[in-house]
Amino acid sequence: MAFVPICLEIIFICGFLVFFAPVTAGIINFGNISGMALFAVLLLIVIFRSRIFALFRENVFFRGVLLFFAALFLAFLVITAVISAKMTAAAGNSPPSGRTVVIVLGCRVKGEAPSLMLNKRITAACDFLKENPEAVCIASGGQGADEDISEAECIRRVLAEKGISPDRIILEDGSTSTDENIRFSKEKMTENGLDGNVTIVTDIYHQFRASLIAEKYGMEAYAIPVKTSLWLLPTYWLREIFGTVYQFIFG
Repeated sequence: MAFVPICLEIIFICGFLVFFAPVTAGIINFGNISGMALFAVLLLIVIFRSRIFALFRENVFFRGVLLFFAALFLAFLVITAVISAKMTAAAGNSPPSGRTVVIVLGCRVKGEAPSLMLNKRITAACDFLKENPEAVCIASGGQGADEDISEAECIRRVLAEKGISPDRIILEDGSTSTDENIRFSKEKMTENGLDGNVTIVTDIYHQFRASLIAEKYGMEAYAIPVKTSLWLLPTYWLREIFGTVYQFIFG
């Protein structure tokens, strides 16, 4: 019987380390904090299971609290599974060939150079724009306090370096969130006489929430999904789960 607890301890330690790994690269957000907290609690429950089971049998109040949190955890698992399925499906909503407005969502800029994640988005957008010469692009993203240029300007520069004509690139450099990315991009579309569908270039985990926001602003959104590095994916995926729940409640 001791074999099962030991296996669970190993699984929960590994889970904790998966979410801790991005911290070593300076990435700390709600995704890895909540992931580490979850696996730490599960590990403690296994380690102190005898004491917990004893309190569960002897203390009615403790039993009620434990059952309440168990129900919350079950609800969390169900919500995570449903949203994850929708996130996966949204990433597979490929755009039609031909004329579309490609919105490249910004991501961190290091000085004046794109981060790895942003560079992947730019490359994916570039490939699509070269294959679809009728498509135009909106480079979207403002300038953070630690960035020398706006994310939009970085996107524009790299696309131009890769052979995309600047005439096909519209700059939206005032946004600071995904909601603003899409809302301000729609304003740019109106200013430039563009309508029809939009194609959003962002990471796989981000496509579903981006499509929800686009729908909120009356746009049909297709997806050009960008793969996230595997060691970062759990952290950003879990953060996006919470972001999507927030979008459903307050969006």
